[in-house]
Amino acid sequence: MFAVYASAPSPEDPLATLTVGERPEPEVPDGFVAVSVRAASLNMHDLWTLRGVGIKAEQFPMTLGCDGAGVLADGTEVVLHSVIGDPAWSGDETLDPKRTLLTEKHQGTFADTVVVPARNVLPKPTSLTFAEAACMGTAWLTAYRMLFVKSGLRPGQTMLVQGASGGVSTALVELGRAAGMRVWVTGRTEEKRALAAELGAHQTFESGARLPERVDAVFETVGKATWQHSMRALKPGGAIVVSGSTSGPDPSADLQRLFFLQLQVIGSTMGTREELGDLLRFCDLAGIRPRIGAELPMTDARAGFERMLAGDTAGKIVFTR
Repeated sequence: MFAVYASAPSPEDPLATLTVGERPEPEVPDGFVAVSVRAASLNMHDLWTLRGVGIKAEQFPMTLGCDGAGVLADGTEVVLHSVIGDPAWSGDETLDPKRTLLTEKHQGTFADTVVVPARNVLPKPTSLTFAEAACMGTAWLTAYRMLFVKSGLRPGQTMLVQGASGGVSTALVELGRAAGMRVWVTGRTEEKRALAAELGAHQTFESGARLPERVDAVFETVGKATWQHSMRALKPGGAIVVSGSTSGPDPSADLQRLFFLQLQVIGSTMGTREELGDLLRFCDLAGIRPRIGAELPMTDARAGFERMLAGDTAGKIVFTR
């Protein structure tokens, strides 16, 4: 079958082993289902997989793609939940020490067919296109959990999103606006800030700019480059919710500010199947749609990877079949 895959780990040049070609047809174990992929979205996790992060060398070649939407054999249209837990685990699967994401142990979605546990498919709302639904399982689910499960924010409070154009950031802007938050966003360029404003941000600022007032919560996916600004942007008792560190994982902790102002630093990773179901219903009810910055045929996947590696994003990059 057709697939986009990493043939081997390549830490220094992640695109060197990106391959567009043929892979064997997958087997479908008991308790799993085969999904004919209609659309799949690109995530930073796919670049990490190409670099060999979070995956053992012997697990290559690995079909890439954490997210997707498609059709079951009976014609049911579905959205994929990317977190695959231990069948013996009960409760929040993001806390399961044996959990994996697609592309870490199981082959991913950038292919004609992906095979996943039966519980990892959810019905696709008819109001969402396959391309829109393919954005939900990683970036949008991560944003949903950060905002509605982890942050403790209430409608009317002020949130700051660091970074204006990535998949998680654009999702946070749209979800926060729809939920009644005052949404502020930082962005490195005028174009990225304009995108955030178009998506519903109440105010946008240059990266590191002094804000008119302190905020109730900051949403971090950037890490080292924005951390000091995030800490200084918070009200006493405020929270930083962190789900990524694209600019580096090791900023100064700023412990004196942390304890003196009683700030909270909260980690957040992906989300549960139930949260994905809630997210899909929220998007359906509120009419929210993910911003797709580029929609490409899967055969042109390399162009999408090059855009992400260069930071040339304006919403989600989606591949279609």
